[in-house]
Amino acid sequence: MKEVKSPKKPLIYYYGIVLLVLILFNMIVSPLLMKRQVTEVDYGTFMSMIEEKNIGRVQVEDSQIIFTDKDNTVIYKTGAMDDPGLTERLYNSGATFTRDIEETMSPVLSILLTVILPMLIFFGLGQYMSKKLMEQAGGKNSMAFGMGKSNAKIYVQSTEGIHFSDVAGEDEAKENLAEIVDYLHNPGRYTEAGAAMPKGVLLAGPPGTGKTMLAKAVAGEANVPFFSISGSEFVEMFVGMGASKVRDLFKQAKEKAPCIVFIDEIDAIGKKRDGQLDGNDEREQTLNQLLTEMDGFEGNNGVIILAATNRPESLDPALTRPGRFDRRIPVELPDLKGREAILKVHARKIKAADDVDLHTIARMASGASGAELANIINEAALRAVRNGRVIVNQADLEESIEVVIAGYQKKNALLSDKEKRVVAYHEIGHALVAAMQTNSAPVQKITIIPRTSGALGYTMQVEQGDKYLLTKEEIENKIATYTGGRAAEEIVFDEITTGASNDIEQATKLARAMITRYGMSEEFDMVAMETVNNQYLGGDSSLTCSAETQKEIDKKVVELVKSQHEKARKILSDNREKLDELAMFLYEKETITGEEFMEILNGKDGDKA
Repeated sequence: MKEVKSPKKPLIYYYGIVLLVLILFNMIVSPLLMKRQVTEVDYGTFMSMIEEKNIGRVQVEDSQIIFTDKDNTVIYKTGAMDDPGLTERLYNSGATFTRDIEETMSPVLSILLTVILPMLIFFGLGQYMSKKLMEQAGGKNSMAFGMGKSNAKIYVQSTEGIHFSDVAGEDEAKENLAEIVDYLHNPGRYTEAGAAMPKGVLLAGPPGTGKTMLAKAVAGEANVPFFSISGSEFVEMFVGMGASKVRDLFKQAKEKAPCIVFIDEIDAIGKKRDGQLDGNDEREQTLNQLLTEMDGFEGNNGVIILAATNRPESLDPALTRPGRFDRRIPVELPDLKGREAILKVHARKIKAADDVDLHTIARMASGASGAELANIINEAALRAVRNGRVIVNQADLEESIEVVIAGYQKKNALLSDKEKRVVAYHEIGHALVAAMQTNSAPVQKITIIPRTSGALGYTMQVEQGDKYLLTKEEIENKIATYTGGRAAEEIVFDEITTGASNDIEQATKLARAMITRYGMSEEFDMVAMETVNNQYLGGDSSLTCSAETQKEIDKKVVELVKSQHEKARKILSDNREKLDELAMFLYEKETITGEEFMEILNGKDGDKA
């Protein structure tokens, strides 16, 4: 889309010019004017004036002597000479002599140069700049010379605009927004039925799911002007500027109706008002103005307000109530079908080989957002180019997933023979515990090649489909799988390493969630001990219980992880021969597939796997 944005300069720019002129005047012009009042004479004239007692004040310096006549009306200057009797002659002449005499000038001239002239220059330039700015603004009285004008970007629809066909994986969101497009095309249908379109539509979801792209697609489908502005752009240093920008934005939108106004990251100005005064209520004034503007126009005037946020729970209730943002559309992470559709959209940009299976790639990229899937396609194309090809094959796509998950391979990271064996047993420990449990996801790939993320190896498990519910047994199996690497180290080497740090963190997180959030503890039953904040931004949690209860929770977490650790040790001990065989195979090849892993495992215990 084409962006049309008029440049403008802030008020501080023009006042800075005035200030610079004043500084230069006081530094250069004023001293020069004062210097012009000093008359330079020879030393003989100075001696004659002393003898005639026509001398007033004298300042003796190392290189020069500055003196005045008896009436102090004229200032003279002469060079310093070696004159031992000068002090006595000055005393006899009645002169006042000191080494700190000040240059004097006419009081009227002093006031004129230091006060009146700078004020005239300041106000003269100020009036001139004001007149010019008013002329540029078309005679309109713009607040603070344009500082309160909205800097929203206006995208005019072009033939290359974004449409719904360019957005995949969010069918429910597109279906909701398609109604907005239909209203902008045929408002009469809704008016006849007495229906009014929502004034505001809030798009909420994790980063990278396509909220901004969906908003642009609505404008592209409706073929109407699209105003785009970030919430942080409303917040200014001067109080009241943000509110003025809101007024100007809505004024422009009404003039160009029908149109769409998109406010990205609206939580920057729409946070809940807590009533605390911090000395600068600019954000609150901006929010109040936004609420007022949304109440000030009818729902059927053709202006649709779209907003996006990653933190919907932080928004002020007055902003999300019906009548303002009437409709909330979740833009969640795509499911398996959605991921495949997104991959197909982005795969249009590359030349893919016939063996490419996007369904498999979509299964391997479980939990990825639309932006991450686009990055996976791009990384695959880059890998093909690095290998001297223009056709992207399946191996490129699979490797690109590993790049996004674990980083690039570290070519120069050489493990010692012992470290390599430890890593091999560690990863086979994860894979073997996962494979020997009924409800664990099948192993897709195992590698002991170090990655730039810091991982010395990893085991990739891929679910056959999306899972929306996890049973208690499935979570316990996940915890056991996380502890499988450390258990293998203990059984084979009778020692432990730092390689299990991430496994310990993930296992502890799952165990704590079972007790505090999922109600999977007999002692606490269905009591929530923890709340989740910012579910779309990592889901930070905080305990909501007493200190005594926290101690009990910590005790239960330790017991749960410890019991699953023992289960993993037992699985590996019962299958020690397979553990050794698989570890040595991985040690030699460094990377093995899930099929190779299962072939060795099924050589003896195929019924268990």
